[in-house]
Amino acid sequence: MTARLYSMLLILLITLPHFISAQSIELLTSGQAVSIRGLCPVNDQVVWVSGSRGTVGRSLDGGKTWQWTIVKGFEKTDFRDIEAFNANTAIIMGIAEPAQILKTTDGGNSWKVVFTDSTKGMFLDAMDFFDNKNGIVVGDPIDSKFYIAKTTNGGNTWKKTPSIMQSNAAPGEGCFASSGTNIYYFRNKDFLFVSGGTISRVHDDAGGRSLPIVQGKESTGANSIAVRSDGPRVSNTFTIVGGDFTNDKDTTRNCVLTHDGGHTWLSPATPPHGYRSCVIYITGKKLLSCGTSGVDLSTDSGLTWRLVSENGFHVCRKAKKGKTVFLAGGNGKIAKLVL
Repeated sequence: MTARLYSMLLILLITLPHFISAQSIELLTSGQAVSIRGLCPVNDQVVWVSGSRGTVGRSLDGGKTWQWTIVKGFEKTDFRDIEAFNANTAIIMGIAEPAQILKTTDGGNSWKVVFTDSTKGMFLDAMDFFDNKNGIVVGDPIDSKFYIAKTTNGGNTWKKTPSIMQSNAAPGEGCFASSGTNIYYFRNKDFLFVSGGTISRVHDDAGGRSLPIVQGKESTGANSIAVRSDGPRVSNTFTIVGGDFTNDKDTTRNCVLTHDGGHTWLSPATPPHGYRSCVIYITGKKLLSCGTSGVDLSTDSGLTWRLVSENGFHVCRKAKKGKTVFLAGGNGKIAKLVL
């Protein structure tokens, strides 16, 4: 063996363990008969989750231990999204029958209903807040109009947007309540949300624009939008993922990117490895995406993706004030990305 070859092998042996450990998934808990789609890490220690069967979970030690609650009177409700502000205050979204939003200020010991809509066909999909006061919720179309409601007081009350200001929905178009991340609320009170089904579009308060993502069936289209953080300015760079959840290993047109606010679109050279229900920016160039068939990481602004894990998850989120990235999914599964 030459000295040069020996040196190369030595470098490989030294760096390989670090490379693997730097991009792996550490399972924190699993085994509960609950599907978790709501996830909100307040910081590296305080993490809230929500899911089916009226379930809410809270960890105060970075996911090492969990306090689980079945919200009384909501044992059959599917809480598909959650927004938490601190260790004591959080908001959960019940999707339908009827659509309801609840709030706690005592760490989940008690919950108050702050929003109810029993309109036939009501189905809430996702919430987003840009601070502790201002939030938005999007729901499936009612009378061909996407449902939008906003809060300006931390979720204590919600006001429905007048139908004349709501985005029109095409026949067969709707939203996916898959991860609570199909809507993004900017600090200037503009918003974006993505749709799927027979048509997949990105919508703002001016209407919808077609997306070059797979569409045409109830199970296809965009599921999640991530907007790159540009401080107080509205960013024109965002990434959208989706696919076909009935064929979750298909990579056909499952991810698109834009750097000019959606006027032009790019497709990754190497896309995520299947249907993906959630995407987030970890840094300006590093993104994480997850779905039922695995987890992918990109370190070049979404142009190429590498499979990190074949374990399926519904949602991934970075701590609002911190660096830890958490994931959650079916069977009560919660994990974190090891950097």
